[in-house]
Amino acid sequence: MRRLPPLNALRVFEVAVRAGSYAAAAAELGLTHGAVSRQVAALEAWLGQPLFARVGRRMVATQAARVFAAEISLAFDRLTEAAQACGRPAAARVLRVSAPTTFAMRWLIPRLDVFRNARPDTEVTVTTTTTLQEELRGGFDLAIRRGPEPWPQHHAVPFLPEFDTLVASPALLARRPLQNPGDLDGHILLGTQTRPDDWGAWLASANAHRPAGARPRVFDHFFVTLQAVEDGAGLGIGPFPVLDHAVGEGRLAAPFPEIVVERPGYFVLTPFDADKSPALSAFVDWLVAEGKTSLTIRR
Repeated sequence: MRRLPPLNALRVFEVAVRAGSYAAAAAELGLTHGAVSRQVAALEAWLGQPLFARVGRRMVATQAARVFAAEISLAFDRLTEAAQACGRPAAARVLRVSAPTTFAMRWLIPRLDVFRNARPDTEVTVTTTTTLQEELRGGFDLAIRRGPEPWPQHHAVPFLPEFDTLVASPALLARRPLQNPGDLDGHILLGTQTRPDDWGAWLASANAHRPAGARPRVFDHFFVTLQAVEDGAGLGIGPFPVLDHAVGEGRLAAPFPEIVVERPGYFVLTPFDADKSPALSAFVDWLVAEGKTSLTIRR
């Protein structure tokens, strides 16, 4: 007869280690912080040893706990595969994707129907992050981030390069055409707190000077800046191929596509202990393929 530890406590414990905190585990599981703490305590009592230690205000998994959690994760993967093969082969698979807000709005979401048509058995849900550090806090199956960064807990696959160039609304350019990069006098320059070097880097690449007396209007988030650019409030610096659709649909124009600033590209990150399901692998492969075929403005 098997003497098994409490299975619900194992489930909560595995999520707490993978997510990195009790609070993140509670959010992922739809529980209270106290409920997570009680389940972990029950498992610690069964094992006869602590699994987490307090560091400052956080509970951090011990080395033994991380090894234990990795083994549990593998066991859960096998259990999931066995259940899908035996009981619910047609059940829909949900993939949770974490992505930067502008990237999700402008590049990923407009393309998701292509993946859904190819994989009707898989539903993709997207959550966005607007933090400057774009931290990996768990609660997802895979994440999309700009790189390169040290991601010691994740397998990172590059799939989309990025470069910046000047963008504006076609209506604004019709009123005040730009013949060369030195024609910025009288234009309002729109910037973003989270991308403070955009204008300086582009002006340097264009060998142009900031207009005398020009003071950019600065917004807190990049997606707000892009909306202001589309509305004709001023000129901005935008990333490609993220903004390909906006240019193709005539909402934005890039008057100097040959003047660009190379930026770190995008990576798809999967936790080493993630459920390596066929759906997840298919989504990663799809991102890589989309990145190769993504149309960019002519440079």
